[in-house]
Amino acid sequence: MLAFNEPVYTQKGIGYISEAILKNKRLNGDGPFTRECTKWFEEKLNTKVLLTTSCTHALEMAALLLEIQPGDEVIMPSFTFVSTADAFALRGAKIKFIDIRKDTMNMDETLLIDAITERTKVIVPVHYAGVSCEMDKILQIANDYNISVVEDAAQGMMATYKGRDLGTIGDFGTYSFHETKNYTMGEGGLILINNQEYVKRAEIIREKGTNRTEFFRGEVDKYSWVDMGSSYLPSEMNAAYLLAQLEIAEEINQKRLRLWNCYDRELKSLKDAGKVELPYIPEECQHNAHMYYIKTKNLEERTELIQYMAEMGIKAVFHYVPLHSSAAGRRYGEFVGEDRYTTKESERLVRLPMFYALKEDEVVYVADKIRNFYAGR
Repeated sequence: MLAFNEPVYTQKGIGYISEAILKNKRLNGDGPFTRECTKWFEEKLNTKVLLTTSCTHALEMAALLLEIQPGDEVIMPSFTFVSTADAFALRGAKIKFIDIRKDTMNMDETLLIDAITERTKVIVPVHYAGVSCEMDKILQIANDYNISVVEDAAQGMMATYKGRDLGTIGDFGTYSFHETKNYTMGEGGLILINNQEYVKRAEIIREKGTNRTEFFRGEVDKYSWVDMGSSYLPSEMNAAYLLAQLEIAEEINQKRLRLWNCYDRELKSLKDAGKVELPYIPEECQHNAHMYYIKTKNLEERTELIQYMAEMGIKAVFHYVPLHSSAAGRRYGEFVGEDRYTTKESERLVRLPMFYALKEDEVVYVADKIRNFYAGR
């Protein structure tokens, strides 16, 4: 069976893990490998960053830093992973889901104003498949209404909007290094702190509410509990595995883009024949080939295609079930306006195998089987 995903593997990553264990004898957080990863990100992104145990925890940190309270409202798309909503629901916020754009599967920025109330505290754009939301319009609205912006860029590392790295545009950004992402540490994440007034408190929250980071820098003579917080530090072994990928980040990115472009060429004939829809990339966006998906005619056709691909030895999968239709989504949030595209488009979407070790001839094989499926339809 051709897998849908395989986590990035590098021999150097294994060597770095051994170094953390045998040479550094340091496995807990914020050791040499964490510092090297942090340095790499800060030099590339030109903002303050902190490695976390997950993108979920990075989002939770953003919610804590923004002091989200019960009764506050947070606007986001329903077509997203549960972590986007969980981070704010945990603070007692009410989630206001809005519809997505049909073309990019991102939040429809034209619907934001209708969802804003006097209780709205945060807008959370989710950059689906590493393709940016329309950030200029989102920021304009956020500024007009004095609302914070937290970018869920879990899938967005190495992608840009008008030349700006995703995650660096709002007040906060978050990345994921889950094993399904372009760069992985198994479980892990990153919070990007683009408003410097939050940096000191972010370090405290990340260190269980203590000023331990200041102590290690020699800024205080002892550390103590000074605020609320939790344990958001990843292990040095996780950071060691990630660092090896950061050192070849552009190589990984270019390989994925070649695979993505291969899919796009191979499936163009089906698009031209009106059989499927392919991903749309706005001109101002540079994506990172996080995923390649197609859209079928409807849910029934998608189910048949996924089953057929499995019979051909290929693992193809659907994606998010819209949050507003889930039990927790109904409990902690509500959908604002009309669901024109969220449910309908999510039921048509099929994700195809995409990972660093994938070969172009395997992409051709996948595309060939999809063409065979549609040949008789």
